[in-house]
Amino acid sequence: QVQLVESGGGLVQPGGSLRLACTASGSNFALAAMNWYRQTPGKQRQLVAAITSGGSANYADSVKGRFTISRDNAKNTAYLQMNSLKPEDTAVYYCNSRYHLPFDKPRESWGQGTQVTISS
Repeated sequence: QVQLVESGGGLVQPGGSLRLACTASGSNFALAAMNWYRQTPGKQRQLVAAITSGGSANYADSVKGRFTISRDNAKNTAYLQMNSLKPEDTAVYYCNSRYHLPFDKPRESWGQGTQVTISS
């Protein structure tokens, strides 16, 4: 059973920065794609950034140039560096992992979420 624990959320002013971290338990971290989602009241959970097991990253248009996703396989941790933050970035941010081992079914795990608030 894979468990994900998020940290690093908080309150910052517009233009500020935060770095979120997601630490995973289990032995298959290096094989998994790691993803960051966010959700605001009244909206569906949306993919913000994704990184493959090989290190290729993709971003939602709304955060391109401002957010960077990375991973440290030795620490079983994925990160989301958020710069030039805007009020519209306010949301609960969720870490997600997905992997599919041979002869097994696809696996998915979610973190509990961490609140990010951008306000003056």
